[in-house]
Amino acid sequence: MIVRQSSKLADVCYDIRGPVLAEAHRLELEGRRIAIEVPNVARLLVESTGMALRVTSGAGVADAEIAGGPLGLLALAGDSAQEVLQRRGVEIRGDALVASRFRELGSLLRPDVEEALSKVIGDIPAHQVGRIARLAVSWTGRAVQTAIANVAEYLAHEKQDLVSHNEGDAFLTGVEQLREDVDRLEARLDLLKHA
Repeated sequence: MIVRQSSKLADVCYDIRGPVLAEAHRLELEGRRIAIEVPNVARLLVESTGMALRVTSGAGVADAEIAGGPLGLLALAGDSAQEVLQRRGVEIRGDALVASRFRELGSLLRPDVEEALSKVIGDIPAHQVGRIARLAVSWTGRAVQTAIANVAEYLAHEKQDLVSHNEGDAFLTGVEQLREDVDRLEARLDLLKHA
């Protein structure tokens, strides 16, 4: 079954944000189902009734299915969903448009903590708290990347348990060159055999 994009959202999406846009997406998905599956662990079926989302577990027919590991499914909810799909961390079967609409709806359902906090302590303090939180998350990510790079360098150079990046590249280049040389030699031997 092919689902055509409705003209309802074309008129609605320009000026509306937040819950109203989420409602518009739910109306667009009315009666549609998506299955979210972690193979050999769990399968959830999410159905839109137009006014609510019903989540059940187990088997059932779905318009689209998303299957992958827990980390891949979580990454799909982030900003780099396309990268997750390209590196095959998550697989989508069925109607991709329905899967995309459910993903958009899911991202709209994430609460805006800074906005909620601004209603309690005001806009400027809430923005500052949000800015500090974003800086802390960013710093933590960079610190983790640096720690991983340091451990890898230690294991490669000090302990010599791992091959360094340069040595690995040189080895792979040599293997590729050897493979090409063997292919050329095989082609020459075939020419000499048939001559």
